[in-house]
Amino acid sequence: MARVEFDVSTTVPPERFIAALTDFSPSRADVWPNIDAAHLKVHSVGETTADVTEGSNLAGGVWERNRYDWSTPGTVRVETTESNTWKPGSFWLYNVTKTDSGSHVRVTVERNPASLKGRLIALLLSVGGPRPLKKATEEVARKLERSAA
Repeated sequence: MARVEFDVSTTVPPERFIAALTDFSPSRADVWPNIDAAHLKVHSVGETTADVTEGSNLAGGVWERNRYDWSTPGTVRVETTESNTWKPGSFWLYNVTKTDSGSHVRVTVERNPASLKGRLIALLLSVGGPRPLKKATEEVARKLERSAA
């Protein structure tokens, strides 16, 4: 199991960051660097939940079917239900709080590998820390800031 946590600050208000997390339109792959359009399939979207398969060509192709839940204000939980890499129950947890200048985003990622590919990626996360995931989240924040300007 690999577990990493990191923080990102942005001038984007919490509602806008959460809206980007829960926007499952075709433009999702343009906002989130670890998702490509070829791996995006929306199964269902409700008022505060969604069932979505997403992934990328990383390491020869990584995909996961996730249940998104944003029923708790300021929080989005993304839990794996099926994957070629991660066991069910692996998750991303985003806690987004308002600051004077925008938002503070606290991200917790827990990955339980289900394959050799998953074990290798989990090892990289354990050894290398959250840097690549934080960088990707910061990239999303910058895109949202530019689109709001």
